[in-house]
Amino acid sequence: MNTCQRVIIIGWDGAGTFVRDAHTPNLDRLFATGAHTLEAQTASPTISAECWGSLLHGVNPVKHGLNNNKAGAELFPDDSPYPSIFRVAREAFPHAQLAAYSAWKPINDGIIEPSIDVHKISIPDGELVHAIATYIEENPDFKLLYVQLDLPDAAGHQHGYNTPGQLRAIEETDRHMGVIIEALVEADLLKDSLIIAVTDHGGGGEDAFNHGSDHPLDKTIFWGCAGPGIVPGTQLAHVDIADTAAVVAHALGLEAPASWEAKLPVGLFHS
Repeated sequence: MNTCQRVIIIGWDGAGTFVRDAHTPNLDRLFATGAHTLEAQTASPTISAECWGSLLHGVNPVKHGLNNNKAGAELFPDDSPYPSIFRVAREAFPHAQLAAYSAWKPINDGIIEPSIDVHKISIPDGELVHAIATYIEENPDFKLLYVQLDLPDAAGHQHGYNTPGQLRAIEETDRHMGVIIEALVEADLLKDSLIIAVTDHGGGGEDAFNHGSDHPLDKTIFWGCAGPGIVPGTQLAHVDIADTAAVVAHALGLEAPASWEAKLPVGLFHS
């Protein structure tokens, strides 16, 4: 029996696997109480719109067709054969509360479909997490919440990836994730929520201050989740960023679209 009532995706932009070199107690706790890998693979090219697009739409960038310029200038078509997990959830739950809080505005404008009644907010990370905490308090019956925190990627571009400057931003992002988790605790929602923590890409592979290549530093990402049906301490293998969509669908009891490439990671759910 599925005891998951809601899913929260917390995305850390540009963090790669550099979290292993930072002090991230909230992420570490999620890893310890759930399943994770530091060897997941993201989409190619390793650029934000392509990667977040794959996470949300369950297919590779050739199929979903997104890039940063397109996401920043065009609305994602409502009739795409590759629906986002938000569209799948809306069709199954016509009256459910769905929300996307993204510091990088093109996700809300150009990656999530415009006409499916998703509550969308785009403000800087520090303000964003407090707005999320308020949303959780006021809407405890929400079904799906997606979060994108931008500081790790901004710091990577500024200071270089996996440098002290970026690691400080990663640690700040962990504190921001802690605000969201605390809000779930305060609302007594943690026990029947699936929390997914993931990054979209790394950086520093071919350019110390950039990403986009298939170098392992750009391509390899962390992926973890905790909640109902997840055995604590599970080590995962062969996880692709697009698989996130299948995990969300399974947790919410939804049928994944046949057009998706997303698959459930082997050994993830045990009940």
